[in-house]
Amino acid sequence: MLVAAGLPLATALAAEPGPGVVQGQVILAADFEGPGALRPWQGQASLAEGFQSPQALLVQNQGEPSALLRIALPVALVRGSALRGTAWVKAEEVSARPNHWNGIKFMLAIEAPEQRSWPQAPLETGTFDWKRASVFARVPPNATAVTLYLGLEQVTGRVRFDDLKITIARPPAPARPAPRPGRLFKGHTLPRLRGTMVAPGASSADLITLGKTWNANLIRWQLVRYGRPNTPSSLADYDAWLEGELAKLDALLPTCEQAGLMVALDLHSPPGGRHTESGYVGADDRLFTDRACQEKFLEVWRRMAGRYKNQKMIWGFDLANEPVEDEVADDCLDWHDLAERAGKAIREIDPRRTLIVEAPPWGSPRSLADFRPLELSNVVYSVHMYEPSAFTHQGVFDRNGPPVKYPGSIGGRDWNAATVAAVLQPVVDFQRRYNVHIYIGEFSAIRWAPPPGAQLYLSDLIDLFEKQGWDWSYHAFREWQGWSVEHGEKREDTRPAAEPTARQLLLQSWFGRNQKPALSGER
Repeated sequence: MLVAAGLPLATALAAEPGPGVVQGQVILAADFEGPGALRPWQGQASLAEGFQSPQALLVQNQGEPSALLRIALPVALVRGSALRGTAWVKAEEVSARPNHWNGIKFMLAIEAPEQRSWPQAPLETGTFDWKRASVFARVPPNATAVTLYLGLEQVTGRVRFDDLKITIARPPAPARPAPRPGRLFKGHTLPRLRGTMVAPGASSADLITLGKTWNANLIRWQLVRYGRPNTPSSLADYDAWLEGELAKLDALLPTCEQAGLMVALDLHSPPGGRHTESGYVGADDRLFTDRACQEKFLEVWRRMAGRYKNQKMIWGFDLANEPVEDEVADDCLDWHDLAERAGKAIREIDPRRTLIVEAPPWGSPRSLADFRPLELSNVVYSVHMYEPSAFTHQGVFDRNGPPVKYPGSIGGRDWNAATVAAVLQPVVDFQRRYNVHIYIGEFSAIRWAPPPGAQLYLSDLIDLFEKQGWDWSYHAFREWQGWSVEHGEKREDTRPAAEPTARQLLLQSWFGRNQKPALSGER
């Protein structure tokens, strides 16, 4: 380890600047031993008995909004790298958090032009004995600052940290890959795929309406597992659950062919996810901390590749919905490498099937800014667009918030067609840089947004998608009434509208331009 001049050994930072970093290199280490243990840190804290040692960092909060310590990391040294942070943490009487992002903070704040992120270790509240916590983060090549925060945010109680270490999990790529040669691969021969997501409970009549009456030519079919919120999912019954979900799809594939609906098969609930507050399993948690879950993930895709090898209605395999790498264990692959291994496993069985890949975190537009394409052919890259969430998700989590209008000032920023285009610019840049195709797997606006905001927002997005030549699927058709274009703008009215809404007519106007797949043609 390189140690910066003047810092005590209890907290050691790598020197800056220096030669290129290597995997496993220590950027910061703190055991909080000795009289000068707190000297490099900014904020109020003290020392207490540590984890198998005399001293640990102690942060207490008895009523202030937050109690946080911070230390700047050498940004010039870590630009373009993936970082892994580990520490031992012990909590005492930490109060319930008002929001899921509050609570005990073992967090990196990463700043770059037009981009900020706050990856943090997933830690519960209450009282618990020493446990190992971990956080994983990617630093953009143009990052301007990286700061580590420890402590309590919007909660009271006491928390200790010991044996803290920040290391290089993946050094910067030596160079950007060259653009893929030849014609841009879309995985189909149609001018455009335009459609919607559908729920696992979709009926044959639903698909006929969507494909025949509305003239959509694409559905994103969710393999989604519902259960008790915040309850870890089990691998033991995963196969039985998956078989039941695939049987539902198999039964409706003839209807998809009849209705002219291509299928993007979305593994919404991969092995090792967790049941969230909204009741579904996300692509995070043990998928990146349990090697058995990763092996199961590969097995699942081998099985589905064999099952659908000759199925002409399947456009592509969406490998995992909205992957999140808040924590990646030492013996586990990060999402890029896991997706690449899954793609290679599929290729051994089906060399031609389209692979659909979302980037972490959450498949957001910014996620492609620093993502490297997979070393595989026939890959389409996907993003989900819900920005600004204060508009698109108003009233979903906070029923008492003020109405948010579009276009208008949202979060201190003027939002309009130009703003959403700026948010999606990293996606445009990624497509041009690597000669790859883009699929917008999800986008939406809650139906009770102040009218005509939802219709205007959706129109601005679709205009941009069409200008760029992207395929797209609206979220969602006959799933939850909050996203339904068949329901009106009054939240309390949960019945479908008597007449088509402006949002429904907007989608149908674009679906009316669709061509249907030539089922005898190439994929």
